[in-house]
Amino acid sequence: VPMSIRIDKIPNRNSPPTILIRDNRRKGKKIIKKTLCNITHLPPAIIAGIEILLKGGVAFDSSNDLLDTQQSLPHGHVAAVLGSFKSLGLDRILGRHNNRLHRLACAAVVARVICPASKLETARLISCDTSASSLGTLLSLGPVSGNEMLDLLDWLVKRQPWIEKSLARRHLEGGTLVLYDVTSSYVEGQCNALAAFGYNRDGKKGKKQIVFGLLCSAEGCPVAVEVFRGNTSDPLTVGPQITKLKRRFGITQIALVGDRGMLTAARIRDDLRPSGLDWVTILNSKQIRKLAAGSPREAELRPDELVADGVMEISGADFPGERLIVCFNPRRAKDRARNRDQLLSATESELASIAASVARQGSKLRGSANIAKRVEQGIGKWKMRKHFIIEIDDCELKWQRRSDTIEAESRLDGIYIIRTSLNTSAIGARQAVESYKNLSQVEQAFRTIKNGLEVRPIYVYSANHVRGHVFLCMLAYYVEWHMRRKLAPLLFQDDDRQSARRSPVAKAKPSQRAKQKADTKKTADGHTVSSFASLLEHLKGYSRLKMAVVSHPEHTFITYPNPTPLQERAFELLQINPRNMFPVE
Repeated sequence: VPMSIRIDKIPNRNSPPTILIRDNRRKGKKIIKKTLCNITHLPPAIIAGIEILLKGGVAFDSSNDLLDTQQSLPHGHVAAVLGSFKSLGLDRILGRHNNRLHRLACAAVVARVICPASKLETARLISCDTSASSLGTLLSLGPVSGNEMLDLLDWLVKRQPWIEKSLARRHLEGGTLVLYDVTSSYVEGQCNALAAFGYNRDGKKGKKQIVFGLLCSAEGCPVAVEVFRGNTSDPLTVGPQITKLKRRFGITQIALVGDRGMLTAARIRDDLRPSGLDWVTILNSKQIRKLAAGSPREAELRPDELVADGVMEISGADFPGERLIVCFNPRRAKDRARNRDQLLSATESELASIAASVARQGSKLRGSANIAKRVEQGIGKWKMRKHFIIEIDDCELKWQRRSDTIEAESRLDGIYIIRTSLNTSAIGARQAVESYKNLSQVEQAFRTIKNGLEVRPIYVYSANHVRGHVFLCMLAYYVEWHMRRKLAPLLFQDDDRQSARRSPVAKAKPSQRAKQKADTKKTADGHTVSSFASLLEHLKGYSRLKMAVVSHPEHTFITYPNPTPLQERAFELLQINPRNMFPVE
């Protein structure tokens, strides 16, 4: 036994002293004390024997069989996630009363991060008799059934308005930007109350789905989520979000950031303007072409005068009281030109094949109507019909490229225009472009919720259970989002947020620190760089040990091993002491 390990008695005023086994080490001029276990509840005779043993004496008949390990549970990953959960104050936001449903909710959120599974499997993983970690023990859950997990979803849905309002107060205080986007997830079975066929983003043909929209802060932190039927179009989800922001959260000065398929002209006219909210979105290609073709009095869009990676503000007669911020990306222009050439070539090859079929002797492809139908079927997928002059008669097919339309389209390559109702005092042109590009943070949230937290497939059926399941996954992502930011020095992500790009249009380049991590697979202090999942897996090796003296097996105490350097660094970044995660009484 290292001589630095000793027993310390901590006075508790009028209560009996706390007796701890501690590792006392000197670090410079300071003494660092690390608690190994609490043995206050052990009988005085055993405590005295352990103290003699730590001093090098003989206190028991057989020192080789002094201690027995009664239970060993993976603990490090639970301590990291549960500790982050509590440091964020989510346990208080979920509810003020420490009842069983409250503890189940805490366990379900943590379990969704460390081991996402079905509700029945989660109940098995946190139940005391089948636990796969220390989570159920730390929260004093005892046996947990699958029906309790379904009751938990109903409880979460009832609490959702209060929880989301608390998060909004924390992250959307005052006038700010709110990122909004929607996605879909497929469901299993035919009895789901919200399931319907719609635009399936998961690529699951023949599967019904649900749609859910996610509201995030300007930095990408999730604040609220809402579930819709699977056949709900993106624009129709905007109205409920405006109602949520204004009525439930009480936020009046706010700008909604959404893509052009979400914040359409109709939604801006019917929802955003009447509610008094501002917006940041982007023009579609038809609107850009109209601006470029307008008279100088109506627009100032002159593609030939744009500077590479530059930002310029113009006006438009169709957008009174709004600012139009033109961006030109030369790399995007080259990609668009190359893709168009490939599509034009593919269209010509298809037309040549159809022409050969028409010219073939004895071909059944005759008649201008039949040939025209065959042409539309053959080239429609490439959407290049507008760039060709096609002549069709009963037995011949001719075509040629339209150089005028191709040239007109190529002049707009690499150009996109941000549209916002915010004035210059509220947001600059550069910040407006960056705020729209921050929608990628919501897309990253969807990827994590779908793949990492496994929101899909959805097996629960009732509307409340579906909403509770999606909300549970959002809360889990809220915890993971904050953990990733703290653990960034150990992860394959750029933790140097101060390195700004020279232009909001240019592609963001990784910082020198991120390049070094990617090349060497090591951090600056020598730790192995990991993904978030692999780091949790490594923390899982830090166990919670239930020990007993062999001669007195009825008296047990909890102890922990020494962490590895990587585990210790992760706990340090999270500001968590895994040895202090005592069970809730």
